Amino acid sequence: MPDARPCDHCGTPFVPRREHGRFCSTRCRVAWNRGTTEFPPCEANALDWSIAAMVETVDRLPRVKAWDGARAITVVGEAVWWVTIVDATMVRYHPDIYDRVLAGLPPADRLLIEEVLAGLRYVRNHMGHDIDHVDFVRAGLRGRSAQRDQAATWTWRQLPAPEVAALSRQAQEWELDRYHAYQRRLADRPVTEAFGRARSFLLEAAAVAAPARLAASD
Repeated sequence: MPDARPCDHCGTPFVPRREHGRFCSTRCRVAWNRGTTEFPPCEANALDWSIAAMVETVDRLPRVKAWDGARAITVVGEAVWWVTIVDATMVRYHPDIYDRVLAGLPPADRLLIEEVLAGLRYVRNHMGHDIDHVDFVRAGLRGRSAQRDQAATWTWRQLPAPEVAALSRQAQEWELDRYHAYQRRLADRPVTEAFGRARSFLLEAAAVAAPARLAASD
């Protein structure tokens, strides 16, 4: 079976619908959660710390001065890192809550959030590898107004399609899905827009999952 992986509960090979898929069925996911500590205390504390870091970094970005290009690029990279860390942790440990919060959104908003997060995962996977940080963002116009001199005026660049020939079929689909999501939801838009949307959704999902995290940390 191409691009299959074993289910974490029963071991049956299955083709995941997304990168972080761990179980072949909802039944296996529920059974695994019942037989395993759903959210280990160390992971609960790590998620809370990651959420705090995400909020601090995303909220700091609009205040960074555009003339301080190196610092602005660094903060963009940090924001990408923390948003995708929180997203991946929620998908891993609270998939049902994550999906439920997504399902509660209007269809257009749900698609928007899914593609914004996919676009940010594309940025994360390529920054520091074949594409440099600076290749992802375009500085805004300089001017006398305070707003023009802030990194909030920066936008994401249009990017060429990635080379995927060496990847497996499933990996090609994931990579191209992330790329197209980046092009639709991030390219030519302010860098802060995607972070704001991702921040709001992840905080909502984390708030719904809070009882489980608090119980694990007691």
